[in-house]
Amino acid sequence: MTQNSKTSKVRIKAYCDPTIENMGLENYNYVVFPNTFQVESLAAIEQNGRTVYLTGLNEFAPYVKSIKDEKKKAAVIKDIRETVATLERERAFNQIDPEDKDFWTKVETFRSDNTEVFGKLMLKLGNDDLILDPANNLDHLMIIKAVEGGGFSLVAPSYDDARKFNKKWYLDREIDTVASKISVTKIRNRALSILDEMADDEQRKLFYIIKSIDGNSIQYTNRTLADTIYSNLDRYINGLSFEGSVKRAAQNFIDLSEMSNEDLKLKAIIKDAVFVKFIAAKSDGVLYETSSNALMGRNTAEALEFLKNPANDDVLDTLMAKVEQMWAQ
Repeated sequence: MTQNSKTSKVRIKAYCDPTIENMGLENYNYVVFPNTFQVESLAAIEQNGRTVYLTGLNEFAPYVKSIKDEKKKAAVIKDIRETVATLERERAFNQIDPEDKDFWTKVETFRSDNTEVFGKLMLKLGNDDLILDPANNLDHLMIIKAVEGGGFSLVAPSYDDARKFNKKWYLDREIDTVASKISVTKIRNRALSILDEMADDEQRKLFYIIKSIDGNSIQYTNRTLADTIYSNLDRYINGLSFEGSVKRAAQNFIDLSEMSNEDLKLKAIIKDAVFVKFIAAKSDGVLYETSSNALMGRNTAEALEFLKNPANDDVLDTLMAKVEQMWAQ
């Protein structure tokens, strides 16, 4: 089995950004309605009159050819060949040496243009984790390689890519090493230290941070006890809330703590305004302030910059008055 397949835990997880409207599902950390699924078949392209699937197991694929670092390219090709050799041996009883100069002429079954194999590869994705066991299930191994090779458009190859490109699902690896555990502990302890300091001096900032973090941000008002906010943030940092990764939760808290009060407050205003439809996305996918029909941007980041622009103070004043009235109740 290849090195990449020796991961202790591999999952396809749902990625929900509570700041992006998704028919209200974002308020419950769902990406699809409960008990519903999205099904996707492996993508393919036409190449020289042939159907070639994006398997992640094709050393002649453009993304492999474009790797400029020759050592990295050699490592990628080596991994591809070792994976294909494993599949050929276990499924087709075909023994091939990955270093054979005629390797690809000896591959019988797991070529990327084989519709009988890769035309049947698909994913069924919902709100729950899809647990993959590549060490013991070769279908799971093929799925992982296909995700890494861009074969499933719904799934990002990493959490960072899911956040960057707003994908609904992402490939999540949990490799338990001493180094990673120590790193997580340091990040968590730093986040908890910042939380303690802010609890004494910057309680209002914590109010804005919990608004940014919690998918059900509308529950927090000016009447919410400071101890409740502290407790919920403590649970979040420790991975006991809706973000199960301690490292991601702690780092997200640290990143938010470094933002200005102004930006945090605007993020909180936008988030709650979206929830109650003071801001809404129209059919063009763009966010609008509903009373004035002012175009604010395609996402929260653009809406934030829109509200920071002095030219849009009238829209900001309208939204702030409405949202702060909600917070005062």
